[in-house]
Parts: sequence; C-alpha cells; structure tokens
Amino acid sequence: MDFGISEEQELLQETVRGFVTNECPATHLREVFDGESGHDPELWAGMLEMGLGGLTLSEDFGGAGLDILDLALVSEVLGEGAVPSPFFGHTVAGLALAWGGSDEQKASWLPRLASGDVVATAALAEAENRWQPEQWSLETDKGTLTGSKQFVTSADLADLLVVGISGGDLALVERSADGVDVTPVEGLDRTRRVAEVNFDSASCEILPGGNRVANRVRDAALILLAADSLGAAWNLIQMTIDYTGTRQQFGTNLTQFQAVKHQIANMAADIEQTRALCWYAAYAQDQLPDDAPHAAAVAKAHITDRAMEAARDAFELHGGIGFTWECDVQMWFKRCMFNRTVLGTPEIQRERSAALAGW
Repeated sequence: MDFGISEEQELLQETVRGFVTNECPATHLREVFDGESGHDPELWAGMLEMGLGGLTLSEDFGGAGLDILDLALVSEVLGEGAVPSPFFGHTVAGLALAWGGSDEQKASWLPRLASGDVVATAALAEAENRWQPEQWSLETDKGTLTGSKQFVTSADLADLLVVGISGGDLALVERSADGVDVTPVEGLDRTRRVAEVNFDSASCEILPGGNRVANRVRDAALILLAADSLGAAWNLIQMTIDYTGTRQQFGTNLTQFQAVKHQIANMAADIEQTRALCWYAAYAQDQLPDDAPHAAAVAKAHITDRAMEAARDAFELHGGIGFTWECDVQMWFKRCMFNRTVLGTPEIQRERSAALAGW
C-alpha cells in the first residue's frame, strides 16, 4: 500500500511552486507586505488562471473537482511562499456553498467563484475569541442580519461573505448590500489583511446545509491553516540553512558549529513528522467522515504549534537581524502566528480533540 501522494499530486505542487517562485519572490512579497492594500491583483489573477479559485468545486461549475488533500497540498506551497492573496477566505466560502448551498445558490455563485469573477470570504469569528459554530450569536430576522464579525480575511476585496450565525448555521451576504460596513484592522500578518464587518439589517440568504456543513467547513479550514504552517515552517528552515551557511563567526560558517547543526536538525525533525498528520487529516475529510473532526483538530493544534517553534528557532539562528523588520524571516513568522490563532489556538483545539475522543 502506498501512503504517499500520487504523481499527479506531486505535479500539482510543483506547478504551483514554480508559479510562486516566478511570480512572488521574496523581493516582490516584501513590496506587497509593506504596501497599503496587501494585495496584488496580477498575482491573484495568475492564481485564478491556474484554477486555484475552484480547486475543489465541481467541474459542473467550472472547478477542478479535486479533493481536500489536493487543496492542502496547494496550501502548503502557498505557505512556503507566504503568498499574499484572498485564497484562504475564498476557498472556505466556496466549500461552504458547495457543501451547504441550495441548487439555486450553487448555480448562481459557484461558477463565478471558480472563475474569480466574484471574490468571497468567510466571516466566522466574534468577540471574545468565539470562533466555533456553537458559539456564534448573530441572529437573523425576516431575511436580514444584524451584528458584528471580527478578523475577516480579505473582507475589503470580497464581493460575497459567508457568515456564521446562531445555531451554527451559515448565511450569504453580498458586500454591496445596504447595512454592510467593513472596517480594516491592523493585523500582524500583512499577507492576509483582516477587517471587522458590521451588519445592520443587511439582507441575507440562509444556506440550507445547516450546522453539519458549518462544522465540516470549519474542519476543512483548520486543515488549510495547518498545511499553510507546514509550508511556512519548511521555508523558514531553508532560509535558516542558507543564512547560517554564509554567516561567519570567528572566521567559520555558523553551520560548522555543532550546536547550530543540532538546532537545525531538530527543527527539521519536528516539522517533517507533521506532514503525515496533515495529509491524514485532509484525506479523512473526504474518505473517513467519522475520523475527520478529530483529525482536523489535532492537525491544527500540533502543526501550528510546531511551526511557531520553528519560527522562533529561525529568529534565534538569524541573530540580531532576525528580530528586525528588514529581515524576511519576520514575514513567515507572522504568517505562522496568524495560522496558530485563527479558528482557535492549539489549546482550544486540544480541548476539542479530547472531547471528540470521549476523554
């Protein structure tokens, strides 16, 4: 039995990796990171041309019809490059519509999401760190929605929002609707800008899929964050290898010191063992529904934790420059911080995984 990914999946990763290398090198990433909008329309257009706007959407709606594992493999590469784009929110919103939308909602929105004619995002978090479907409190009244959502990624770019509401349900709200106000919030990860979104009797449509779909969407999003952290951590390790291979101390490259070698080896060992955890959690989403919630919670908790440890080690091994804005390490460090927090910290996910395991 082959427990690895297929040749087609390896090709998918390498194709996306080649695009990221050519179109978003560190110099260009820095320009976007330091810019006002945190968005590069040409980069996003290139991603859409590759089909990344609808990887898991049905071919009937213009998507590629791939699995969550394929989506995780792409997210890993985007994390390697710390690619600034609406990909995360757009993908989560697309999954919500594909799994929980009515036939009319799917026909109306999914082809435009797959093509990128419409940018979507998911608005899930509420005040006091309430991320989970059972914690959502926004109420609907006669087809309208009132309340506030926090830390909404790419809200300023979105045309459509999938909003978590009370009872663990999901609702569609068009950004252009009356009563929708988007206020940008300064966040740490400038590759994925966030905003507070306020709704004041804004028109909405309920997704008929209900709580079951909301939980599945949340779990898929956890896997995307874990995969992104896996990629970011590996890039930090490679950056550290490159730096310590050229930086000299006492006339000798840092990589010649045994303590440095051991620290880098430990970084790699800690991260590599999480790859199977990520792949299994993604595979379970499509193939093992009974195991999927627990696997997603464990993957998110463990991988984002290990990625932050790798980021801290990378800072240390870059010495004094590692803690400066001018050092590229900080961009991936902040990416890992974002992934660790969004949809619940590792502590929250471990509590959830324990409950799911019946502890």
